[in-house]
Amino acid sequence: MKDTPPSRFDAFARRLQTQRIGRRDALWLLGVSSVGLATGSLQGCAQSPVTGETIVVGMSEAQERQVDAQVAPHQFSQDLGAVQDEAANRYVSEVGRRLQALSHRPDMPYSYRVLNANHVNAYTFPGGAMGVTRGILTDLNNEAELAALLGHEIAHVNARHAAQRQGQTLLAQAAVIGLNVATQDSQWGQLVGLGSQIGASALLSGYSRDHEREADALGQEYLVRAGYPAQGMTALHQLLVAQEKESPSLLATMFSSHPMSSERRATAEQLASTRYAASSKAPAQRERFMDRTASLRRIKPAIEACQQGETDMAAQRYAQAQTAFTQALKHHNRDYAGHFRMAQCLQAQNKPREALRYAEQAQALYPQEAQAHKLGGVLALSLRNPSAAFESLDRFDRQLPGDPGVLFLKGVSLEGMGQRTAAAEHYNRYLRLNQPGEATQFAANRLKTWGLLR
Repeated sequence: MKDTPPSRFDAFARRLQTQRIGRRDALWLLGVSSVGLATGSLQGCAQSPVTGETIVVGMSEAQERQVDAQVAPHQFSQDLGAVQDEAANRYVSEVGRRLQALSHRPDMPYSYRVLNANHVNAYTFPGGAMGVTRGILTDLNNEAELAALLGHEIAHVNARHAAQRQGQTLLAQAAVIGLNVATQDSQWGQLVGLGSQIGASALLSGYSRDHEREADALGQEYLVRAGYPAQGMTALHQLLVAQEKESPSLLATMFSSHPMSSERRATAEQLASTRYAASSKAPAQRERFMDRTASLRRIKPAIEACQQGETDMAAQRYAQAQTAFTQALKHHNRDYAGHFRMAQCLQAQNKPREALRYAEQAQALYPQEAQAHKLGGVLALSLRNPSAAFESLDRFDRQLPGDPGVLFLKGVSLEGMGQRTAAAEHYNRYLRLNQPGEATQFAANRLKTWGLLR
């Protein structure tokens, strides 16, 4: 390993030992602990489950399932976990199961959840682990549009688009991102607002135009098979094309890596009026949709305020973002996402003590979701309380094991507590993961300084 210039690491280590950790240090720690999770791949050919033709794939079906089990929980947590609304989650799962049963691969391990993320998005992992953000669910008008959305994602699984697209490259890039903040203040605003999107939704769903067209066609077919009007797909496209024109930023646009187009909308409309014309009399199930999503739609003002706050954060307008999150919490004072984003906003403004109060409130509101525990741990480090930091990080680790960055941060916390032996154990375990980047350099530097690594 190349020797690391000592200035940055040694200076930080001295501050760590004296518990003089500042905001820049806390942001740097998050940056260096943002690491990837890579899985092997299998290159070869397979028969398309949809067309029966030979396709080139980059992973086996077993690996498609493995991606879901290994990576999906981390991405769903990055999108702030499933909403605490069992009725909404159950409803989306019911619609999804109705569609998957009529698909070409009904035996894949599909699963569905509505995520606390405010941006407008939906995505699936190769094995069928699917997330729909509350930001898009509250924009839909009926069950047919929801079925079109889920059908499109199920189609990607059925056509094995992820397996065709990248294989090993996809898996290597499927990052288990920490909070994905930068080491310099100038970069913070850009990344903190996008951190929840740059995981699966960007890396696991960056399909080609041909794949998107095929997913549209298959999704519309599944939609009709399930007893919905084909117009549901057209309406979904219309909603998203209109929204993209009105608010084209990443935080407000559906499928940052599923680009919308008038051509796709026109194709869906043409199929609805010809091949699937008989489905026009099928019920769109608006009343059932409204009943089953009523609790989420009631907090739509809070969701929209959070969307504005995240847009302001991305533009480094922190004061405006704080105002937006304050409004969100006025609309819904028990909103996990609102408290979590407010904590991040205050952290960006160098207000760690205030930020920690919001992070702790988020932890209390949604104790089983891991991200607030990680944020609380970093904030505790910035407040020179490594023991509290370790407790929070350890809670994260128990809930969401397998994040190498948390292993590293726990080592930092233990060093700050004066527990060199335990810190060295964590640094050694981290080094054995062969993760690239500054965290590896830092861990190696500390072990060299202690005479434990040559």
